[in-house]
Amino acid sequence: MSEHPAVTIPGGGAYAVGDRVRVRTVDPGHHTRVPRYVRGQSGVIVGEHGRWPLPDDRARGIEPPRVETVYIVRFGAADLWGEGDHTVAVDLWESYLEPT
Repeated sequence: MSEHPAVTIPGGGAYAVGDRVRVRTVDPGHHTRVPRYVRGQSGVIVGEHGRWPLPDDRARGIEPPRVETVYIVRFGAADLWGEGDHTVAVDLWESYLEPT
């Protein structure tokens, strides 16, 4: 459990298992947990981990940090790297995503 209080983003949990999403193309001047290799890529929601404080806010000293749903998003390896017949799952906070 967090030792810091947090605020909840209204309307959280915008996506459901099976939804197609695109990872926002961002390059902030601060810490982010969005891996470069998934930025701008489309994937499918395959699960969620509940709501957690946004690490980007914590790293920047924003207290209380926003709390968002964290999704498990599956990507085809070939879509990410041009080859491979396997998939890759990445945990991503809701604000990193947009509908396709």
